[in-house]
Amino acid sequence: MALFGFLKKEEKEKLDQGMEKTRSGFMGKIGRALVGKNKVDVEFLDDLEEILISSDVGLDTTVKIIDNLEGRVAQDKYINQDELNRLLRDEITKLFKSKKDSGDIGSDHKPHVILVVGVNGVGKTTTIGKMASRLKEDGKKVVLGAADTFRAAAVEQLKQWGNRVDVPVIEHGMGSDPGSVAFDAVKRGVEEDADVVIIDTAGRLHNKVNLMNELSKIKRVVQKFREDAPHEVLLVLDGSTGQNALIQAKEFLKATEVTGIVITKLDGTAKGGVVIGISDQLEIPIRFIGVGEGVNDLQPFESESFIESLFKK
Repeated sequence: MALFGFLKKEEKEKLDQGMEKTRSGFMGKIGRALVGKNKVDVEFLDDLEEILISSDVGLDTTVKIIDNLEGRVAQDKYINQDELNRLLRDEITKLFKSKKDSGDIGSDHKPHVILVVGVNGVGKTTTIGKMASRLKEDGKKVVLGAADTFRAAAVEQLKQWGNRVDVPVIEHGMGSDPGSVAFDAVKRGVEEDADVVIIDTAGRLHNKVNLMNELSKIKRVVQKFREDAPHEVLLVLDGSTGQNALIQAKEFLKATEVTGIVITKLDGTAKGGVVIGISDQLEIPIRFIGVGEGVNDLQPFESESFIESLFKK
């Protein structure tokens, strides 16, 4: 069972729109750095290094790209911008090759249990609502669990999404036991033969030990129904924070096992280069990216489409 499918034509157009700020900043800087030059030399590579870092690709990933480019351009320094873009595109593509795109996700589990984690403010609950909407449109039966019981707003927000996309939300209210909510959500999913159960979790600071304990407890609870559950643990990150998102991810990975990344809010920022750094630095595939406020603006991540959009003229 393929859960989320692949990008449609209209979604690729939306991706192009959402990547506009990142693309114009990234490609524009490269073009300006090449003005008046008839070859790619050490000076230009220094400029390119600064461009990549300022685009939030990250220092370690940037150094890797520049080191690889140096060897390639040394063979023929008299290359134009189109040729340089091709070389740069090739190097960035290599950073994604070992990661599976979200469209490859499939599941033989029923229900397929997804645990969603992330600190407050990254768009975690909204992401769950948009995932539920996409699944519902594809004819799948979905149950949501409001296990972020430490914020009344989180429970209410998820209930609103449930009403909006017409899927049931299991909730016990603010202050209730998150494990109990997760238990009842999976139980409801099993009883109603649901395809997917998505459970929201608390978004307290990632360096809090009690959060680690809470996530472990939720996992133990859902495993009473499915020993191999949760089948997916998604970490939601705010792309507009640039390198802070990568730092946050590394810290969060110390707290819990994560199987996939969701990067939100890419449409309002020029820091989309962080997607490249996250893919390179973390041995975890990017599952979704958010490129707008609309209910359909959470897209399965396809590296080929992302790179094509980044280098689109």
